[in-house]
Amino acid sequence: MNNMNQMMKQVKKMQEQMLKAQEELGTKLIEGSAGGGVVTVQVNGHKNVQSIIIKPEAVDPDDIEMLQDLVLTAVNDALTKADELANKDMGKFTGGMKIPGLF
Repeated sequence: MNNMNQMMKQVKKMQEQMLKAQEELGTKLIEGSAGGGVVTVQVNGHKNVQSIIIKPEAVDPDDIEMLQDLVLTAVNDALTKADELANKDMGKFTGGMKIPGLF
């Protein structure tokens, strides 16, 4: 019985650590860019876009599609980096296993 209580305490501690790590992800900013930095996107660790910065040289009224592509590329770059950060930060709890819905 004592062994079971100890195991439950360890599980509870691990859950608390995971919740704290998930909260901390929300405070971390990850940056993605495209076009050599003419478009920059910042997302937090929860993959919410925080800012989009477009330098004037990226804006060509005759080529809106290029700007759209740059924004899309920068957003995807930032989201990929956010996934990598989440996997790194949360992977220590899951042993590298991908658990759907966890992060």
